[in-house]
Amino acid sequence: MKIALRIAFLLFVVVPVAAWFIVKPVRVIAPAAFGMQCANNSICVETPEKLPEATTLYREALSFVHNHVGPMNGQPLVVFCSTQTCADRFGLGARSAVTVGTMGTVIGPNAWHAHYVRHELIHHLQVQQFGVLRRVFMPSWLIEGMAYSLSEDTRATLAEPWQGYRDQFNKWLASVGRENMWSAASSL
Repeated sequence: MKIALRIAFLLFVVVPVAAWFIVKPVRVIAPAAFGMQCANNSICVETPEKLPEATTLYREALSFVHNHVGPMNGQPLVVFCSTQTCADRFGLGARSAVTVGTMGTVIGPNAWHAHYVRHELIHHLQVQQFGVLRRVFMPSWLIEGMAYSLSEDTRATLAEPWQGYRDQFNKWLASVGRENMWSAASSL
């Protein structure tokens, strides 16, 4: 019985607390605790002046993903960081943005563009479609290629391996058809 209590304590107390401090993107579950101003439980910004811009990007991305990729369940939480200090607080490091399962997304200061927000919402949709664990083990060319391609990323050529992932996804999508994308991806 004591061993079971110790394991339970580790799993339900120690691991979550450690994750909170070590795996900074997990902080997206409570952005207000890190000074973010949140509206409608879905959009958070550092300063209220940035809320209109963030709202426009968010709404456009939601609509785009719904109409061009697939419908999402609910409205995902997106934290818009306008400074690197904020991005660092949420553990972005050198990344432009990150999506943490279905807990939320952090958009860094250089990612305040439609295709970046769409890209991250596509990742959110992938988690809804495949589940967190299954998505982790799916091919990178599918996960990242889909996000780069279907977000209509404006860059003609991406750095590798991203360009290769986008090219491989586009070839695969042409072979399975857009209407079969999710079911074909599920069988990979």
